Amino acid sequence: MADTASAPARSTLDTVAVAAGDPEREQPWAELGLKADEYDRIKEILGRRPTSSELAMYSVMWSEHCSYKSSKVHLKQFGAIPQETPIGPMLAGIGENAGVIDIGQGYAVSFKVESHNHPSYVEPYQGAATGVGGIVRDIIAMGARPVAVMDPLRFGPLDADDTHRVLPGIVAGVGGYGNCLGLPNIGGEAVFDETYLGNPLVNALCVGVLRHEDLHLAKASGTGNRVILYGARTGGDGIGGVSVLASETFDADGPAKRPSVQVGDPFMEKLLIECTLELFRAGVVNGIQDLGGAGLSCATSELASAGDGGMRCELDRVPLRDSTLSPEEILMSESQERMMAVVEPGDVAAFLAICAKWDVEAVDIGEVTDTGRLEITWHGETVVDVPPRSVAHDGPTYQRPFARPDWQDGLQADGAEALARPGTGEELRATLLQMVASPNLCDKSWITDQYDRYVQGNTVLAQPADSGMVRVDEETHLGVSVATDCNGRFAKLDPYAGAQLALAEAYRNVATGGALPLAVSDCLNFGSPEDTDVMWQFAEACRGLKDACLELGIPVTGGNVSLYNQTGETAILPTPVVAVLGVIDDVRRRTPSSFQAAGERVVLLGTSREELSGSEWAHVVHGHLGGRPPQVDLAAERSLARLLKDLVGIATSAHDLSDGGLAQALAEAAMVSGIGARVALDGDAFVGLFAESAARALVTVATDDLAELRALCARHDVPLTELGTTGGDALVVEGQFDVPLAELRAAWTATLPAALG
Repeated sequence: MADTASAPARSTLDTVAVAAGDPEREQPWAELGLKADEYDRIKEILGRRPTSSELAMYSVMWSEHCSYKSSKVHLKQFGAIPQETPIGPMLAGIGENAGVIDIGQGYAVSFKVESHNHPSYVEPYQGAATGVGGIVRDIIAMGARPVAVMDPLRFGPLDADDTHRVLPGIVAGVGGYGNCLGLPNIGGEAVFDETYLGNPLVNALCVGVLRHEDLHLAKASGTGNRVILYGARTGGDGIGGVSVLASETFDADGPAKRPSVQVGDPFMEKLLIECTLELFRAGVVNGIQDLGGAGLSCATSELASAGDGGMRCELDRVPLRDSTLSPEEILMSESQERMMAVVEPGDVAAFLAICAKWDVEAVDIGEVTDTGRLEITWHGETVVDVPPRSVAHDGPTYQRPFARPDWQDGLQADGAEALARPGTGEELRATLLQMVASPNLCDKSWITDQYDRYVQGNTVLAQPADSGMVRVDEETHLGVSVATDCNGRFAKLDPYAGAQLALAEAYRNVATGGALPLAVSDCLNFGSPEDTDVMWQFAEACRGLKDACLELGIPVTGGNVSLYNQTGETAILPTPVVAVLGVIDDVRRRTPSSFQAAGERVVLLGTSREELSGSEWAHVVHGHLGGRPPQVDLAAERSLARLLKDLVGIATSAHDLSDGGLAQALAEAAMVSGIGARVALDGDAFVGLFAESAARALVTVATDDLAELRALCARHDVPLTELGTTGGDALVVEGQFDVPLAELRAAWTATLPAALG
């Protein structure tokens, strides 16, 4: 039987009746993160002061994390993008738990990327683990079976003590939770920069698959339908700021400080996945919502707000791990592995039977009403009586001031093109070895080997490939491809262009594998919105992303905003992580990223320019950040992607050019396969090797297919440069240097193990 809190003495319970009769009671609204005008607005909405439970709900639901109050004026422009992908209309988009798109053959895919940055700094393992758990539940709530995860990560300098504290725990948390769920981790990023010291970024992405008819939405409709809470019991973890309210308002003899970081149980989540999917198959779910940020406060208010009536819940029926929890703490707890469903009365028995089969605890805690109010009782006393939209959707909207920073022009004037550069073949060779061993370009196996990349048996491509790819249908071999990317240095130099370059790189990475890019999810990580410089970066990045999506013809399906990412006065690099998902008709025909055989022609697609500002070379060799990022040419990106799709079956490999330029692409394609290459470069060899111009890819073809490649390049108006031939056990740049692959690989693979053990 579930533990439940005993009813407190009537005099200590802050009910709606008490609040109405005690209007002058002082409340800790400021400690809970509310502004004075926000507290006044709550009182105006309710016509009285809020109860302590209502104050707790409003404080977390009106927080930056839940309400997007500083960002939604900029996010709304994504709604201007046509809500359709290159192959059909979007099935669910912004405002739902996750986006859902049609991929053909009756299948749909749900995908989303979110952040769990601050919890992962406080408690790296659980912060990262519960970040994975939360995004997986978003996908389940849409009716999809999760099939893969990815993890874009950002850390401080590799040699910093705090990086050594947070990185191992974060990686273990991502791997531990995902591996226990049986979900392959098919890609992501691990980037190091001093601005992330003290504020690592842990972004988590999940992909799920469903049939069109299995789509479910988060809403509470149908007066009399029951509200059922199922999954793990509610504990004190994840409460955070509401413990201030509890300690000031209620008996201080209980636990004085609740843990602010959630604690995950992946085995419970696995049961929750299977249980939920069986509930969907049985047709006993009318509406569903996962419990993530803000816990029951979010689930009850969002379900009621999205429905056609109201909701009444009995809070004392919630199963507890800790019977000392107050009503405020129960409402705010972010205990993991919990879901809330709306069920017709006649289906309740079947619902509970399926939960019992999976050993998942389920309790009927309320009903859908026609009052238009969200009412919550505690042992028969009403502690919440609010309009649900005022909590979930009609929170404050801020027009934060923003302005182009005074320092932006000076930053852009300080281009990396003027920096000292290697002039001899020997210096170029040394630079290449230095670059491949640098933290951002080195082998990431120390991280990815802790993840199961091939569980379920449907993984087709995974790290170190350009994108992750999984098979969706075992008979037709339909599949999806996903990539996440962002160069924060480019975004610092020009946030409008930087966001577009992030999208372009992810779009290109999906295309190199032979998939058709379809849609975007984004995780916009920035500093404090109260800083006009940061808000300008954010506004420019949103505008850039919107314009690029319009030009490429792909929609934003949803995502996440994470603000206040800074240590003291130092904000992180603006980091608009962009995930692109694409579809491939037959995964057996995908194009790999590494060289496949000796004697094939090596060809560069796209136009190379002397673009070094914001590059990895400038960062590693000179510690420099200045100038303008590479030119954005979205028409060229689109043409290149179409060409790469047409090259399926002709190109034997395809690798995008991005961080580290052509040198890094050649090195990775050779090291992963063990097949060397001999290439010749026209013009300035340094620029040819290390410039980071966009809209480029490195491909190989059999000599007999070179003419067909030329014809396709002409048809798509993509420039082609023949570089050389694969073969041997070294990377040779004629007239400049040669490096044995064994030496190259030794430098590439040594960095993370040497730093992290």
